[in-house]
Amino acid sequence: MSHPEAADRLVVYSDYVCPFCYLGRQSLERYRETREDPLVLDWHPFDLRSGKRNDDGSIDQSAEDGKGEQYYRQARENVRRLQEKYDVEMAQEIATDVDSLRAQVASYYVKSEHPDDWLDFDEAIFEALWQDGRDIGDADVLADLAEGAGLDTDEIRNAIADDDLREELQDRSAEAQRRGVTGVPTFAYDGHAARGAVPPEQLERLVDGDR
Repeated sequence: MSHPEAADRLVVYSDYVCPFCYLGRQSLERYRETREDPLVLDWHPFDLRSGKRNDDGSIDQSAEDGKGEQYYRQARENVRRLQEKYDVEMAQEIATDVDSLRAQVASYYVKSEHPDDWLDFDEAIFEALWQDGRDIGDADVLADLAEGAGLDTDEIRNAIADDDLREELQDRSAEAQRRGVTGVPTFAYDGHAARGAVPPEQLERLVDGDR
């Protein structure tokens, strides 16, 4: 991922397990294709399951998150609507059985240590889950995706197993919540923000003015 000195920088808070984050990235790519000037994507982690995690990072399945059958029915309907709007095929509409924490940790590590390779890895994670239906919580799957992005697989496995790195990522996610990020995807630019898988024209207004 290149970082041109003169490029605009769009911050995006997202979680790989969020279908609207994947759909929002499809919208973002459409907007980026219309721009003459580069637009750098600056990803910040936001763990949707943070309120249900035990100290070791595992999910407490008994924890109540207020998301019942009606919530998921509406979510599926919204996903289908956006799939049609953006002409995007997906292997699944939601992924409640997938834990994205390992994927977030791996991505956070790559963004810090191998920034030029981050975007390829990031997109591979999204595509693995939403296009291929793979379990991005599986270390073997993440190692395979890392290899495809030209990264060292042992390095990625070590990052995934690093408790300090996981705690650092969770601190960053908590920091995002303190800044007022309440859901994902959230796109932020120059003190303004747009939440959700918003259309390309709304991203254009966010970045280029006329908000």
